[in-house]
Amino acid sequence: MTSARLAHLIARITPIDEQAMQAARQLQADLTKPPGSLGALEDLGIRLAGMSGQCPPPIPEQATVAVFAADHGVVARGVTPWPQQVTVQMLMNMANGGAAVNVLARRAGAELVLTDIGVAGEHPDHPAIARRTVRRGTADFTTGTAMTPAEAVAAIEVGIDVAEQAVADGAQILLTGEMGIGNTTPSAALVAVFTGADVHEVTGRGAGADDAMLTTKRAVISDALALHRPDPADPLAVLAAVGGLEHAALAGLVLGAAAHRVPVLLDGVIACSAALVAVALAPAASGYLVAGHAGDEPGIAAAMHHLGLTPLVDLGLRLGEGTGAVLALPMVRAAAAVMHEMSTFSSAGVSGR
Repeated sequence: MTSARLAHLIARITPIDEQAMQAARQLQADLTKPPGSLGALEDLGIRLAGMSGQCPPPIPEQATVAVFAADHGVVARGVTPWPQQVTVQMLMNMANGGAAVNVLARRAGAELVLTDIGVAGEHPDHPAIARRTVRRGTADFTTGTAMTPAEAVAAIEVGIDVAEQAVADGAQILLTGEMGIGNTTPSAALVAVFTGADVHEVTGRGAGADDAMLTTKRAVISDALALHRPDPADPLAVLAAVGGLEHAALAGLVLGAAAHRVPVLLDGVIACSAALVAVALAPAASGYLVAGHAGDEPGIAAAMHHLGLTPLVDLGLRLGEGTGAVLALPMVRAAAAVMHEMSTFSSAGVSGR
């Protein structure tokens, strides 16, 4: 099932602009450097032109990191060493400015937007946290679906709302963030379904699972997929069966950004698995994705390969929150800036080869 609003938004998502990319290729060839010498920055600059439909593309100075917090019923199956109450505790830490993503976002000059979309625990009202609770955590997907299709759509639409508000406020790029104890388990399930990869290959240790817990985690996901037999051709059903509320919201963020031709800078495995959902719903949305980093979770590599993305940085991160995306933000800005600020061979009087 879907909603009229979601269907209308998906219909607005168009492929990135090939004419703008061709103009960007020609500009790159005329900049005062050997062809290809800026490597991945050149490719990214060309894609940014395609996203915006402009050459050179806008420099994404105004950035918004959208963090969605939620809990997961599958935590009851022993898939993480961390207690579920850490989700709400870390959400409050973010609201008070003390998490890693806060520090990095401040340094990058990016705004942080926090949304409680499905935290199970109680927390006080805070001006930095928007309450958009769809339900208080998902159900244990080893015994039934994680949520209903209607709840999955509602969570997607929250993500769309956050994207549209950020763009209306002037954001030129959106960064994905999340907080949810146990959320690498549904992430691995989503990656396995949409990429066709083996559960063992895409399931990692998350926030510190030991060998025994990793074995349990893989078995839990395998059992859930055997129970639900999710069909990747029905992405909403997959999301409802084994996804998380923050995954749904992040998929909505991707869709909302793509509908406005705004790039989305992905963080780790949670964001990459959510992007798989978004692209399954709207294939053209893939053109608006930028891979922030390659982390320790094996599902990231499988998801990026499926999406045709190459990460900008590889620092061995496995924190989540949006940290890897924020660290990659200066590179995205640089890719656009060189196209605005570098001289061309003709303007600088520099001889070509």
